[in-house]
Amino acid sequence: MQPAENPEINRTAEIEPAIRNKDRWRVIFVDGTAGEVDMCRFLSNSNIDGTIFESLRDPAGYSQAQVVRSAILWPSGADLAPDAMYDAIREHGVWVLE
Repeated sequence: MQPAENPEINRTAEIEPAIRNKDRWRVIFVDGTAGEVDMCRFLSNSNIDGTIFESLRDPAGYSQAQVVRSAILWPSGADLAPDAMYDAIREHGVWVLE
């Protein structure tokens, strides 16, 4: 018997190339809206020290991102809001987290 797949997890199907913490990555939404997400400045900011986002500085932890119900989620509990990402990409073609 094959293990059941979780239909809510779409591992990197909409993210190209695979997510790495030092690069921008491309997101494509269901309606065809596409753009980039840039977290480099955000991850280098000392304000995330001691938070759930701090573990994303480690490439091994960062690469564990999954797409679940349109949100980007990490095992640490960190997530990115799909509505904010969508709005910024639709308006500017890129979402730069500060």
